[in-house]
Amino acid sequence: MLKLLKKLRRKEWLMALLCAVLVLGQIYFDLRLPDYMSNLTVLINSPDSTMSDILNTGAEMLGCKLASAVLCVICGFLTAKVAAGFGYSVREAVFNKIADFGQQEMMSFSVPSLINRTTNDITQIQMLVAMGLQILIKSPIMAVWAVIKIINKSWTLSAITAGFIAALLALMLVIIVVVLPRVRRVQKLTDNINLIARENLTGINVVHAYNAEDYQNQKFEKANITLMKTQLFNQRAFAVLMPSVTLGMNALSLIIYWVGAAIVNNVSAADTALRLTTFSNIVVFGTYATYVIMSIMMMVMIIMLMPAAQVSAQRINDVLSTKPSLREGAEAGSPERGTVEFKDVSFRYPSSGKDVLSNISFKANRGETIAFIGATGSGKTTLVSLIARFYDATSGEVWWTGGM
Repeated sequence: MLKLLKKLRRKEWLMALLCAVLVLGQIYFDLRLPDYMSNLTVLINSPDSTMSDILNTGAEMLGCKLASAVLCVICGFLTAKVAAGFGYSVREAVFNKIADFGQQEMMSFSVPSLINRTTNDITQIQMLVAMGLQILIKSPIMAVWAVIKIINKSWTLSAITAGFIAALLALMLVIIVVVLPRVRRVQKLTDNINLIARENLTGINVVHAYNAEDYQNQKFEKANITLMKTQLFNQRAFAVLMPSVTLGMNALSLIIYWVGAAIVNNVSAADTALRLTTFSNIVVFGTYATYVIMSIMMMVMIIMLMPAAQVSAQRINDVLSTKPSLREGAEAGSPERGTVEFKDVSFRYPSSGKDVLSNISFKANRGETIAFIGATGSGKTTLVSLIARFYDATSGEVWWTGGM
């Protein structure tokens, strides 16, 4: 994934950096709200406070929320542009790389797989960039900032919060470990679906001629059911995450207020100021703890996209890191036109242990007709493929002068 980020252009990097700054602004305004809630709680319970003080505090809270919303909208616009530009750059790089592939690379990856990598895999990564650019910055910073805010307020409540967080993170880790291998399998099964559909559509006339519709339908149905079952397992595993995090957030709030009520009751009733301060701290603690769980909920959204995007990134990197077997030929001036010449050419396929053609030499001048005669498998098609440069010769030279 990090290798693909190098495809981002300069203006997209600048927009991403600006988005990161805006996210920090969102976090600042969001985490100011609990402090205002604490002040508001004190003002409501203080006999000497006035209505204007309460309204001013409420107006400041509303201002923070509106500022956060505006920054969120601007950041969403920027992330959409960054994701679209990133998808454009990666798609262009993959297409240009495939254009340089020879028969060896095409057979290695297969045409349906390359189509899937150019379309579906890049879309998966683009979705992750669009959603993750905000969340991957916002959620960890918000969680750490919230933890710093509450760590010294109550060690009892801090321990309870830490226990909930550890349990949720362990659940997320288990689901990722279980699902990730199956996500890789989904990508391969999708390639297989594309292969079967392409074969059927390419040979549709032959299918109709031999009344093979039922056979093709059964073949596709088998692959489709396998893909469906694998995806159902993944989605059911991910379906456990969001309810679990929501349950954890609500349960944590209840426990914090339940334990907090006991802490407030332990404060002497005669010390009204201390009881009020303790109550205010409990309210603030509950709010910050909720922010921590909300950060985990945001991470869950990314985790649901991360395995598929990670597999897609690996598949795209496999394409981009492949060195084409066809080498760039040299150009030399020649008075001849339409001439093909083999000079001591030998060739073997990458998967073969012996040469298919050995020490072939001939010259075909313009207007001449040359026949290649031999048994099936003797290398006639391979020889013609070398002329068209579907493959490069293993040794020797193939000369061709353009023009007819």
